[in-house]
Amino acid sequence: MNDVFDIYTIIFLALAVFIFMRLRSVLGQRTGRERPPYDPYSRPDTAKARNGAEGKVVSFPGAAEPNAPAEPAPTEVEPGAPRWAGVAEIGSAVANGLDAIAAQERGFDIQHFLAGARSAYEMIVTAFANGDRRALKDLLAKDVYDGFSAAISEREAHGETMETRFVAISKADVIDAQVKGKTGQITIRFVSQLVSVTRNAAGEVTDGDPETVADVTDVWTFARDLGARDPNWKLVATEAAS
Repeated sequence: MNDVFDIYTIIFLALAVFIFMRLRSVLGQRTGRERPPYDPYSRPDTAKARNGAEGKVVSFPGAAEPNAPAEPAPTEVEPGAPRWAGVAEIGSAVANGLDAIAAQERGFDIQHFLAGARSAYEMIVTAFANGDRRALKDLLAKDVYDGFSAAISEREAHGETMETRFVAISKADVIDAQVKGKTGQITIRFVSQLVSVTRNAAGEVTDGDPETVADVTDVWTFARDLGARDPNWKLVATEAAS
C-alpha cells in the first residue's frame, strides 16, 4: 500500500512540475520593467508619461485642461513698435539704443523722459541766464557745470546781465541713444522759440533783441547710471546747431 502511495505521489509531483514549467514559459517572469496596464480613462499626457522612458517626462507650464477652450494664437507685434512709436523707426540705431536702455532700466518710458527733458532744457537755459549756479549744479554733469559756471563768471566780471524768455519748445527729437557700460545716453535736438537779450552794466543791449522771437536749435545729451537709485538724468554735453 505504501509502495502504491509512493508511486502516485511521485506521478502527481512530476505532473505538478510539468504544469508549472508550461505556465512559466507562457506567462514569463516579472522583471520589474513591465509596463502597467493601459488605462483608457487616463489623460493622454498621463498615459504617455507612464509609457515614456524614465527621466524623459517634461511638464509644460500653462498646459490647457482637456475640456478647456482653445486660446487664440497671440498676435505678432513688431519689435519696438508700441514702445518707440513716433520717436524712432523700427530697426534704426536710435530704436536699438532705446531697446538697450530699456533692457537695463526697468520701467523706462521714452515719453516720460522727453517730458522731463523739455522741462530740464527750459530750466537750464533760464538758470544760466539768471546766473543760478545752484539750480544748474543739480542738472549738469561736473564738466558741463564747470563750463556754464565759467561763462556766468565772465559775464559777471563784465557787469553784464542776460534775460531769456521762452515762447515755446516746438520740437524735441531723439537723434541718438546708446548704452556705454552701465550708463545710458540719449541725445535730443531741441528746436525752441525764445526771446534773449544781454545788457551791459549801463542797461544797454549788447546782444539779442527784446522784441524779437528767435529760433534756436540745440543738441543736448543726457546721461544716467542705469538701475541706480537716483532717477535723474544729467546734461553731459551741449552743442549749438544751425
